[in-house]
Amino acid sequence: MTRALMTAASLYNDQRFLSKSELRIYKNKLRRQKIVRRQRLVLGLIAALVVFAIIFFAMTITLNAKVDNSDILYKYYKQIPVSAGDSLWSIASANISYEKYDSIDDYIAEVCSINHIEEGGTVKAGEDIIIPYYSKEFR
Repeated sequence: MTRALMTAASLYNDQRFLSKSELRIYKNKLRRQKIVRRQRLVLGLIAALVVFAIIFFAMTITLNAKVDNSDILYKYYKQIPVSAGDSLWSIASANISYEKYDSIDDYIAEVCSINHIEEGGTVKAGEDIIIPYYSKEFR
């Protein structure tokens, strides 16, 4: 029998179309189809969860994320007066943090940028300049 004929016969529950055993077989078939659909849905959800977990752990491992508060350095700025005989080089060498700058020239370039001094420029005694510094303390 076709599905349409089975459906029509089950609506009328007429003995001319379906016997009791055929009706029972049809109902069991529908129940099994429902179970299979539910199992496929659950299997799909489990597979998606496993894939998500694998991606999550792979990203965690590859990023090698560490949380270590002792290594965090906060950047601050301070204003210092320029004394007689001071140069950008001497000020930079006294205040540089080699953990954050590759060379003293990089630090001098940042100091010049902050204070609007041309590269290779000079500072005069009595001027105040702003310099960056790093600290482990959060203020």
